Amino acid sequence: MSPTAVGIIMLVILLGVMLLRIMPIGTAMALLGFLGFAYLSSFQGASYTAVSDFYSTFTNYNFTVIPLFIFMGQILFNAGIGRKLYDLAYKWLGHLPGGLAIATVGGCAGFAAISGSAIATAATLGSVSLGEMRRYKYDMALATGCVAAGGTLGVLIPPSVTFIIYGLLVEESIGKLFIAGILPGLLLTGLFMLTIYVQVVLSPSMTLKPELKITWKERIRSLTNVVETLLLFFLVIGGLFAGLFTPTEAAAIGALGALVITTIRRQIKWDGIIKSFFEALRTACMVMVIIAGATVFNHFIAITNIPFALADWISGLEVHRMVVMIFIAFMYLIGGCVVEALPLILLTVPIFFPVVQALGFDPIWFGVLIVVVGQIGMISPPVGINCFVVAGVAKDVPLQTIFKGVFPFILAMLICTFILMIFPQIALFLPYAL
Repeated sequence: MSPTAVGIIMLVILLGVMLLRIMPIGTAMALLGFLGFAYLSSFQGASYTAVSDFYSTFTNYNFTVIPLFIFMGQILFNAGIGRKLYDLAYKWLGHLPGGLAIATVGGCAGFAAISGSAIATAATLGSVSLGEMRRYKYDMALATGCVAAGGTLGVLIPPSVTFIIYGLLVEESIGKLFIAGILPGLLLTGLFMLTIYVQVVLSPSMTLKPELKITWKERIRSLTNVVETLLLFFLVIGGLFAGLFTPTEAAAIGALGALVITTIRRQIKWDGIIKSFFEALRTACMVMVIIAGATVFNHFIAITNIPFALADWISGLEVHRMVVMIFIAFMYLIGGCVVEALPLILLTVPIFFPVVQALGFDPIWFGVLIVVVGQIGMISPPVGINCFVVAGVAKDVPLQTIFKGVFPFILAMLICTFILMIFPQIALFLPYAL
């Protein structure tokens, strides 16, 4: 059997294992990569590759950026910053039609900028906003849908663990990737808000408009509650892009800054710090195992010659290069419906990136594009992990109601994807202009 055939068979088996959730994704990639490598090479060579890949992953200094940014997000999460960000958005946007839902999306964008986690963003904003929307008779499909969709902003707005992984995979600047995610993140946030506004204007019965009498003094005061957190964000991201810090140093400053700010303001107690530490450790270990497993599997894929054969085949097609990119985006869209975003990117980037390079696309833009498309899978059935997170917060809301609520937001994500394809400078302007 040819190496290419073996590689295709292993890819199909891996997708089946992921879909059926037979074993953890990292373990599945490592095991299948080991078996495929042993079949094509030797048991000894496969053993050496697997051991060295796991060792190099867990001892790689560059990967320390992951647990540090996760710890920063956990500290701010357990300090209740999410509630303050929602209060800020509520006081500035709550008077609009569908204002509570719009404020929820705004709070999601703010919390995404400090947590980098889609799941944490959805869980936090869901717990603080759903009760308020229920009190004002919001349609629960709209209420839960905006929380699930807004939570996905955590993988686009920096600091994003997904951007970190992509940058390390393709050896691109993490600082540039973070900056590149800002304008697309704001664009998608605006599209989510517009989606809510249009729904409520067309169907006013979806909400009961609250009678808000908020003074400018109260709005300014809501800003002071989060000013240190916002300054910390600008220090971390600005210092990273200006070259003052390496990504690891920026993450360390962010984690320390979050700890100092929340401790001085007495927003977190000792048990909250311990909880943040163990949650960050658990999440980081899970991510690192997935990275190590993907590294083993990708080394196997490399010896099958699939990425280079695919690049040669596509380069020989007499079609416009944007047609090829639409096909790749469509594959990510379908894959995101059955596989979570991080393992999907780890699995597919080594396969598709040679094609992207051969066609002359900017790797920064490609990274932003696949993150946006990957976000769609986070709220699409059957995986739709953010929908399950919201279902855990709103236990009395049927899952089908949540999936119904996210449908308009999926359309907004598709519109954002097409805008980024037509106008790539939205993602590239800041990284290169600055």
